[in-house]
Amino acid sequence: MKNDLYRKLVDLYAGQELPSELEAELEAAAKTDPALEKEMKEMRVTVDLLHSMNPPEFSQETYQRTLLKLYTRAAEARPTHTEEPHWQYRLPMQG
Repeated sequence: MKNDLYRKLVDLYAGQELPSELEAELEAAAKTDPALEKEMKEMRVTVDLLHSMNPPEFSQETYQRTLLKLYTRAAEARPTHTEEPHWQYRLPMQG
């Protein structure tokens, strides 16, 4: 029963979001359960690696491409802002 709880806490352990007492208890339980220990180590290494990477760049162009893909797939995406794309210019109307 307790091992199920420990397995549910592995993601919090990997992100170092557990209180120190609970983290110590989880590490003690991992000493008797090799599968739990392996999962904890792999998850912590993965999370540390993700935190060390540069964040992805999300530019206005990326936003417009994503929005266009949603529209072509008939998704009802309504942006919360009405800012014009930077690559589209308004021309004055004559007549």
